[in-house]
Amino acid sequence: HSMRDHLLTVVSDADLSYKLPGQNPTLGDLLIELGDTQGVYTHSFDTLELDWDHRQQPPPSPVTISNLRAWFDGQDAAMKTALDAFTLEELHIDRIDRGDGFIASPFVQHEIYREAVYIYYGKLSVYLRALERDA
Repeated sequence: HSMRDHLLTVVSDADLSYKLPGQNPTLGDLLIELGDTQGVYTHSFDTLELDWDHRQQPPPSPVTISNLRAWFDGQDAAMKTALDAFTLEELHIDRIDRGDGFIASPFVQHEIYREAVYIYYGKLSVYLRALERDA
């Protein structure tokens, strides 16, 4: 999450409306997708079921750097609370239903979430290059 927070220091509110050609989202929309993904995973730690339709917190409106920072702070606090509810032993017990018979431990679920975040960071790096921002 520190990489995401750093990104918010190198872009401006105006940059959030930047859109790559084709069917790509704006930079702001891509950041909201990242936050929504965090919310989905946070919810899975609370309910022990992965629900892609769940949104932990509504997206900020308007989408500004300041509002995104506050929104991500809330997302981070919710994830920390959800993860802190597990004991060290419980983190390694398979119990989160990801669907189609895939049951993961909270530890593995968090590892999968981390990989999803890296995918978003790859996407975000393309936007930063297009905007000629050095992160």
